[in-house]
Amino acid sequence: MSTFPSAPDGVAPLVSVSAHLERILASITPLRSIEMVRLADAAGRTLATSVDALVDLPSFDNSAMDGYAVRRADVVDATSDAPIVLDVVADLPAGAGDAVSIGPGQAARIMTGAPVPAGADAVVPVERTDAGSARVAIHAAPRPGHHIRRRGEDLRAGDRVLTGGMELGPRRIAAAAAAGLAELPVVAVPRVAVVATGSELVEPGAALGPGRIHDSNSLLLAALVAEAGCLVSEVRRLPDDPRLLREWLETRAECDAVVFSGGVSVGAYDVVRQVLGELGTVEFVRVAMQPGKPQAFGTLPDGTPVFGLPGNPVAVAVSFEAFVRPALLHLAARADVLRPTWRVAAEVGWRSPAARRQYMPVTLGADRGAPTVRPATAGGSGSHLVGGLALADGFAIIPEDVEEVAAGDVVEVAITR
Repeated sequence: MSTFPSAPDGVAPLVSVSAHLERILASITPLRSIEMVRLADAAGRTLATSVDALVDLPSFDNSAMDGYAVRRADVVDATSDAPIVLDVVADLPAGAGDAVSIGPGQAARIMTGAPVPAGADAVVPVERTDAGSARVAIHAAPRPGHHIRRRGEDLRAGDRVLTGGMELGPRRIAAAAAAGLAELPVVAVPRVAVVATGSELVEPGAALGPGRIHDSNSLLLAALVAEAGCLVSEVRRLPDDPRLLREWLETRAECDAVVFSGGVSVGAYDVVRQVLGELGTVEFVRVAMQPGKPQAFGTLPDGTPVFGLPGNPVAVAVSFEAFVRPALLHLAARADVLRPTWRVAAEVGWRSPAARRQYMPVTLGADRGAPTVRPATAGGSGSHLVGGLALADGFAIIPEDVEEVAAGDVVEVAITR
């Protein structure tokens, strides 16, 4: 494994967010295990290989409206003042399967989705008729092919429906179903172990002794892992005891990645740095970002990717967003691993640290209909302000060369809620 050069004072130099993420993604091999799942079980999974339509979509010419299927030549001169009357020879609801045809002077009452009868070349909406049942007066001439959905106008059998690497959401699953597919090939779900470290951590809801705090990091990370479409294989809370951490590493359940929070900086009790540093396969770096400067990444002896994140909750959330989430999506063979961002005007101004990329928790607002953002709390991007995370809709990402955001400045925003 490559190593970053040491700084003159022995502390690792700052590396950019982009360089750290690039190294992480280059080190992770996507999972190769593929399984077939029913469409009902495919939501949130990653499509392993591209799939094609098995049927034409639509699979037959059908009506786009409730109305009357007609021969346009019969009604080309129809107006509201001089309607043309046709004999109604058939009644066609959606799902009608009988072969029906119309001839000169005839029409078929037809519902949306019903097959267009042979001989018809247009559909007149019921609103432009007298809605007759035995005979119908047509009050307007339709255009050629009006309100007819033609077979295969959406997809032809053999056309590409979904591309490998996509996340399977409701609309993509619906498209697969309409194209005749009952199952889809998906990538195995990554299994991720979450470990929050710190002797100060206690169970949420438990009484707080001197110097103790409730553990929010394990719950935050577990929820973020699940939100990324992965399986939380294990959640642990460990004190700053190297022996207990080594014991867990030796006995842990099999998983595809491990995420630690806390213990990655240069403090005397930073147990993750102490134990993982002994392996020789994990690097501890300082990333030019706020919050979240201390970071660790590497592999355990069996090759499992391992992430070490800072211990303050906002830094945990930012570090997960910047590094762990893209890595887990890459592990799941997702084609797009970076969250989309939008350019939004800042409602108020704030400061950003020099030479560091700032991730400011922000809430969305609006100014005369245009979206705006403002810091979620008065404390800004302080790494300990976990209460502010509940108010945040996402993060404003401020480049390293910007030291001040002014009201009205356009900033890049990732929506995470």
